[in-house]
Amino acid sequence: MFGSLIDELIDALRQLPGVGPKSAQRMALQLLERNRSGGARLAKALDAAMEGVGRCRQCRTFAESELCTICDSPRRDPSQLCVLETPVDLFAIEQAGTYRGRYFVLMGHLSPIDGVGPEQLGINQLMEQLQGGEVKELILATNLTVEGEATAHFISERAKPHGVTVSRIAHGVPLGGELEYVDGGTLAHAFTSRKPL
Repeated sequence: MFGSLIDELIDALRQLPGVGPKSAQRMALQLLERNRSGGARLAKALDAAMEGVGRCRQCRTFAESELCTICDSPRRDPSQLCVLETPVDLFAIEQAGTYRGRYFVLMGHLSPIDGVGPEQLGINQLMEQLQGGEVKELILATNLTVEGEATAHFISERAKPHGVTVSRIAHGVPLGGELEYVDGGTLAHAFTSRKPL
């Protein structure tokens, strides 16, 4: 419509999550009309990230070197290992600022229909880390979906022979939440997962 270069830019912007055709068009035209230096900076940052970001050899999250800054830090507790589905989950836990252990990022969850099995999630690599004896607690923080629960159960069963304590993150009513606004499924789960005081 606008020419091949502009159409390609619009189509490329549509790769971003939540960006539809109209939003991509507005972004492209904004960059071209009012912010060419910002567009050039964006292109340079994207190119550098696509070339320079790989995976941490220990936890599998995104990293610019062989080990990510968390795995490389002597301040992290190596006896705790938190298993997550995605790097976004890792960022969320880090922003909370209370967990001081290390991570293992699956980059997904078990989904036989989509061809995602234990090999794709690096579960053998996870079990190798448990064999070393340094990890005392494995914290399963997969999402509370059918696939996330199945993944957590699978990992739990595989981890038990390694003599580690396996725990699951708590879930239920959010802090500061009012019961009248909490959905039925969350309330039911909160009741079945209750703990004595």
